[in-house]
Amino acid sequence: MMSTPDLSDLNPDARQLPYQFRCFGLRAALSGPVATISCFEDNSRVKEAVAEPGRERVLLIDGGGSLTRALSGDQVAKTAMDNGWAGMVIIGAVRDVEIINTFDFCVLALGTSPIKTQKLGQGDRGAALSLGGVPVSEGDFLAGDQNGVLVLDRAFNVL
Repeated sequence: MMSTPDLSDLNPDARQLPYQFRCFGLRAALSGPVATISCFEDNSRVKEAVAEPGRERVLLIDGGGSLTRALSGDQVAKTAMDNGWAGMVIIGAVRDVEIINTFDFCVLALGTSPIKTQKLGQGDRGAALSLGGVPVSEGDFLAGDQNGVLVLDRAFNVL
């Protein structure tokens, strides 16, 4: 995968998610079409999504920036990896990072929390998101690495 700085140079219209992410897992980068979830301290929809074939998509989870409860742990991340997701970007927290760090997978999250989420069946899949003023829709292309996360329209330059 091309680094996000190089991808940005080739695509001046690329939109940067305005967050500082931490990288977990053995892979330091992810890229692919976006599947979106909007949820707050409830990962019910996340568990549903990762149980389905990922088809090399990136699961983008808008958790409202909450670091109180982790929207993914090792079991959710392993299910995503095993089902062919390209990775996960979480605008919120993750847990069980010592185990996730042994997976051949990439999770980018704002931080960590040892507390699991509630399971109330709340949240929306396929939602159009606005993350720090950056619009993201299902099917947009997302690329992320230790430099940050970019969102591009479906047509973009790689050479």
